[in-house]
Amino acid sequence: MNSHRVDINCDLGEGTGNDSALMPWISSANIACGYHAGDEDEMKYVIDLCLQHGVAVGAHPSFPDRKNFGRTNMQLSPSEVMLLVTDQLYRINKIAESFGTHLHHVKPHGALYNMAAKEVGLAQAIAKAIKEFNSQLILYGLAQSVMIAEAQKLNLKTAHEVFADRTYQPDGSLTPRTQPHALISNPRQVLQQVIDLVTKNKVCDITGCYVSLPADTLCLHGDGPQALALAQLIYNGLMSEGVQIQTLT
Repeated sequence: MNSHRVDINCDLGEGTGNDSALMPWISSANIACGYHAGDEDEMKYVIDLCLQHGVAVGAHPSFPDRKNFGRTNMQLSPSEVMLLVTDQLYRINKIAESFGTHLHHVKPHGALYNMAAKEVGLAQAIAKAIKEFNSQLILYGLAQSVMIAEAQKLNLKTAHEVFADRTYQPDGSLTPRTQPHALISNPRQVLQQVIDLVTKNKVCDITGCYVSLPADTLCLHGDGPQALALAQLIYNGLMSEGVQIQTLT
């Protein structure tokens, strides 16, 4: 991936109220499929927005955990995981087709994402479900994680994902949200991390050392009071660095 080209993705359809405002500042959307948030009406709303703004339509499947917003670890068998991912892909794909469009990518949500970044069996189940559903879909996964490695073994297209406002551990993993300093609140620090990741493929970890990470797609969080201001800051900051913001192919 050219270091001066990046996709900007955002989790949408989760009831934050920011979906329409964020559209001009992103190039791909990860849309909740009903298991942790969202419903058919929200999926329709966000897909319609995506078509208006030229934003790629992606699925954001989760564990069945609306109560905890998909952030609770669940121990399910590989076949159970394949079924829940497949069901969510069918749900959103049916709506996408009704709008005359199609799915572009899949990004697991919350606990499903974090567990699959480390657990081979879970990563394999997700990758198999995606490949059997549509082998042309791109899997968005944590940069250099098990999830990416297992998908590549199945010859799935992958995108190494990095985060604008999350801190990193020395091994390149994200600092768990349960720990202090997991989120970066200073906008200038967020922008510096983004520029380092996109233009230099490196990030300053919590110890102050740099870790090398590929950056195909950059995640913006759509919730929180700073969401829109941060999206604009990052978009304009990258443009001023000569970075092309575009959907992955």
